[in-house]
Amino acid sequence: MYEFDWTSIPGALPILGSGMLMTLRLTLVAMVVGILWGTLLALARLSGNRMLGWLAAGYVNLFRAVPLVMVILWFYLIVPTLLKDWAGLGAGTDIRMASALVAFALFESAYYSEIIRAGVRSVPRGQVNAAQALGMAYTQTMRLVVLPQAFRNMLPLLLTQAIILFQDTSLVYVIGLADFFGAAYKVGDRDGRLVELLLFSGAVYFVLCFGASLLVRRLQKRIAV
Repeated sequence: MYEFDWTSIPGALPILGSGMLMTLRLTLVAMVVGILWGTLLALARLSGNRMLGWLAAGYVNLFRAVPLVMVILWFYLIVPTLLKDWAGLGAGTDIRMASALVAFALFESAYYSEIIRAGVRSVPRGQVNAAQALGMAYTQTMRLVVLPQAFRNMLPLLLTQAIILFQDTSLVYVIGLADFFGAAYKVGDRDGRLVELLLFSGAVYFVLCFGASLLVRRLQKRIAV
C-alpha cells in the first residue's frame, strides 16, 4: 500500500508561492485584457455594421471552437518569432510568459465578449431611447448609460469566468512555465512525492475556487435585490 509522506510540502512552500504569484498574474492580466478586448468585440457585433459584426463573430467562433491548450501552443510557436523579428530579441530569451499572456488574453476575450454582449442586451431598450432623446451620440449612450448598467448586471458572470480562467492557467505546464500547478509537479517529481504534491495543489485550487464561488454567489444575491 502506498504510504503518504507530506514532509516535503513545507520546504516547497516558497517555490509554490512563487508559482501561485505567476498564476495570479496570468489570471489578472488575461482577465483585464480579455474584458477590454471582449467589450470591443461585443460592441462590434452590436453596432449594426455588417463587416465589423462578421469579423467579430468570426473571431469569437474561432477561439470558442478551439481547445485552449492548442491556442497556448500556437502562440508559444508564433509569439517568439514575432518578438524576435520586431523587437530584436535574442533566440535565447525566455518569452514563454509573454506567449501565455497573449494566448490567454485573446482566448478569454472571446468568452467575455459573449457575456458582455448578453449584458448589453439585458439593458432595457427604453434606456437607449431616453439617452438618444437627450441628444447623446451612440458612443456616449454606450459609455454613460448602457455599459455601466450592463457591467453591474453581468459582474457575477464576469467573476465566474475569472474563476474558470484561474483554473485554466494550469495548462501552461505544456510550455514549461512554473505556475502553481507546474511548480507542484516539478517539486513532486524531484522529491519522489508527486502524488502528495498533486493532491496538495488540488486542495489549494479547490479552497480558492470554492471560496471565490461563494463570494460570487453572495454578490449575485445582492445585485438581484
